[in-house]
Amino acid sequence: MDGKRLERVNKLIQKELGDIFQKELKPKVPMLMITVTHVRVTSDLGYANVYLSVFGVDDKKKVVEEVGQNGRAIRGLLGNRIRHQMRVVPELRFFEDDSLDYIENIDNLLHPEK
Repeated sequence: MDGKRLERVNKLIQKELGDIFQKELKPKVPMLMITVTHVRVTSDLGYANVYLSVFGVDDKKKVVEEVGQNGRAIRGLLGNRIRHQMRVVPELRFFEDDSLDYIENIDNLLHPEK
């Protein structure tokens, strides 16, 4: 499939999922912030790997697992939003994006006086 189309689908899903987490989840858990950092859709549009960055909680893996357990409901909300742009909504798989923690760890190693 065309790389530009996949990139547009990635950005569309990332934008809409970010909106869902902001508007649907934020009122239920006000101290928790979930950011969709990357979305990678397979070339057949069957699966979307969604990378989440979680703030405001110590056990980030547990939050990502809970989001994954509610994946069907989130996929349904996503389907309602993108039904005019895409015929099939990809199956969502959620992963923790720990790149910010990795960057912070490297920064602490380079600048231990902080």
